[in-house]
Amino acid sequence: METKRNSIVLLLIVLVFAFLCGGMRMLVQKTDEPKVKIETSDIVAGNNKFAFELYGQLKDDPKTENMFFSPYSISTALAMVYAGARGRTEKQMAETLNSPKCLQEQFHDVFGQVQKKLNEQGEKGDYQLSVANALWAQKNYRFLREFIKLNDEYYKAGLENVDFTDAGEREKSRQMINAWVEEKTQEKIKNLIPKGVLDALTRLVLTNAIYFKGNWAEQFDKKLTSEQDFYVTKTKKVKAELMRKKDEFEFGQTKELMILHLPYKGDDLKMVVLLPKRKHELARIEKELTSENLAKWQKQVRKQEVDVYLPKFKMTSEFGLKPVLSKMGMAVAFGRAADFSGMDGTKFLYITAVLHKAFVEVNEEGTEAAAATGVVMGLRSIPTPPPVFRADHPFIFLIQDNSTGSILFAGRVMNPATKS
Repeated sequence: METKRNSIVLLLIVLVFAFLCGGMRMLVQKTDEPKVKIETSDIVAGNNKFAFELYGQLKDDPKTENMFFSPYSISTALAMVYAGARGRTEKQMAETLNSPKCLQEQFHDVFGQVQKKLNEQGEKGDYQLSVANALWAQKNYRFLREFIKLNDEYYKAGLENVDFTDAGEREKSRQMINAWVEEKTQEKIKNLIPKGVLDALTRLVLTNAIYFKGNWAEQFDKKLTSEQDFYVTKTKKVKAELMRKKDEFEFGQTKELMILHLPYKGDDLKMVVLLPKRKHELARIEKELTSENLAKWQKQVRKQEVDVYLPKFKMTSEFGLKPVLSKMGMAVAFGRAADFSGMDGTKFLYITAVLHKAFVEVNEEGTEAAAATGVVMGLRSIPTPPPVFRADHPFIFLIQDNSTGSILFAGRVMNPATKS
């Protein structure tokens, strides 16, 4: 009887052990499931889609005439915030940023590779291009090490401990953040964080700064620049300095618009100019402006002689993006229901402001552009005259990285005679 009881106990132990081993195998198999592989092209596609969706929101502001911004800067700042988002907040931010379906760490790893590539290109010396990030955290507030480490590893975002709780120290912190932005943008972006944005409840400010300065591959001759009419609307025209160059450029056209590529020295970056054929139909082109349509339009481009007229212009734009981003689908991040527990392990944090400021100057030598974001893109035949690309009416322009296709800056010129 005793022997029979011992046999039953032994059998039960064997069965339990087998069950546990099977369960462990299932657990290992589950955790070892292959990850979805994403490429830089997936991140770039999402960023570019976000760029044009954001353009579509900003263009309708009645106070906006000329406009310039860096979708890449905004995407990067929001990506750093996204690292701490969880639950519905994470889902909305992923949809707004057009993130590929993948694990968060994969997203940040590949996003960081794009930033690394851009900075490496900028170090070659053909032009200046730099991207920098930073975290400004309330001292003694406990952020999760994983969140800080992720932003440091993938975004090279250094951590600075500051004090937002005391009024005097808060002002010093604001000035410190603005000084960092000013330095990283070669003094082109000043006062990104204005007075009144930070308060005693502020716990973290995430900043991104991007700076670009490049000469055209072939510069415009200043002697050919002349003052000419620029047709702002059907009833309004202004005088603008139009540069001129007749040379071989990548040029194409559709029924509604002309596309011109102006390469920068080094051939890593180019300006893409989208000019409506009819003088007052920019709004129609803007409605069709998507990453898919841009790619389709650019397929029409081929190198040929073109007589180019392009205005010199200079502008600074700034935006408070909270209402725009809420409208684009991430409203929960700005409210009390926000879940940024990936930052500090609690659900107390939410976004109070997203600020963006950008500067651009285009002249005969090339382009200088800077932006910052704070969270508190023949046939041998009978010779014919070259096509004329006369940008003497409102147009869209982009600055696009050739190797990745990333739209780094985007804007429009409605009136080159104004500075903002």
